[in-house]
Amino acid sequence: MSDLYNVSAAPHLRYPTKTNTIMRDVIIALIPASLFGIYNFGLRALLVILTTVLSCTVTEYVYCRLMKKQVNPWDYSDIVTGLLLALNLPASIPMWMAALGGVFAILIAKMVFGGLGQNFINPALAARVFLFISFPGRMSAFALEKIASPTTKELLRHGALVIDGVSGATPLGQIKAGETVNLMKMFIGNIGGTIGETSALALLIGAAYLFYRKVITPIIPLSYILSFAVFAIIFGGHGFDANYILGHILGGGLLLGALFMATDYVTSPITLKGQVIFGVFIGIMTGIFRIIGTGVEGVSYSILLGNLLVPLIDNLTRPKAFGKERVKNGKK
Repeated sequence: MSDLYNVSAAPHLRYPTKTNTIMRDVIIALIPASLFGIYNFGLRALLVILTTVLSCTVTEYVYCRLMKKQVNPWDYSDIVTGLLLALNLPASIPMWMAALGGVFAILIAKMVFGGLGQNFINPALAARVFLFISFPGRMSAFALEKIASPTTKELLRHGALVIDGVSGATPLGQIKAGETVNLMKMFIGNIGGTIGETSALALLIGAAYLFYRKVITPIIPLSYILSFAVFAIIFGGHGFDANYILGHILGGGLLLGALFMATDYVTSPITLKGQVIFGVFIGIMTGIFRIIGTGVEGVSYSILLGNLLVPLIDNLTRPKAFGKERVKNGKK
């Protein structure tokens, strides 16, 4: 029989559009959160974004040249990785740490495994976890007000600036301490946190654009958020307390993770059933880290653990190839 009719299990393509078009749409979708982060934390946030994007771009270019691989500057994947990494970092992080995160994301989490489409974990999240494990103090220094605008001399001398205001507990820290949080401030984004996670409104605007462009579907985000909400209701000790549940959803990196990190094509399941399982798993894991564990976050770890299970989920949920029958004891 001709190979034309030797068809493997569907689906065959994850998305019909070219990679550079998808990446361009993701960049556009991240603009609202990026702009709000710059507004919220000042020029320092912009410098962190530029640093991570530049370090990712340069690292990928140098690696491809050294390994004699084709350099494709127009797929924009390195820019997306750098931008996502920056949005997962506090604005007060030293520039050299931000650059180191970019190098780790591209070199260790992406290129070592074969480059775009071959990595099995999200590079930006892998870099964030690497930085958090290596420099927990710096990665937990969240500004609650704008960071003082730096001079070039100050940036070159110190690499980090003193916050013009105070550092303090993020909304998740307040929830962990049993305090009530201001949901409207959390929705708009006038709170402490990483550069891109503070404004739920900005993240939802970006996600709406991706839904409109059909770059992502709501399956994984909804499965993630709803399963976490159910977990919080059952194990949070607050019942159906809206302030507690919505505070957890709007606070920290849950929306950023659900809408932009968990939906990554390469590191998420292919099938509809697999995407639901994936979303439920990371939702439950986030609940375990946040509510049962001693920490206040857990989104990055949950998604990375989910990434590791994607091959298994795909294998269990992949539909049978057309015409295939189960064989038992050598008989049909």
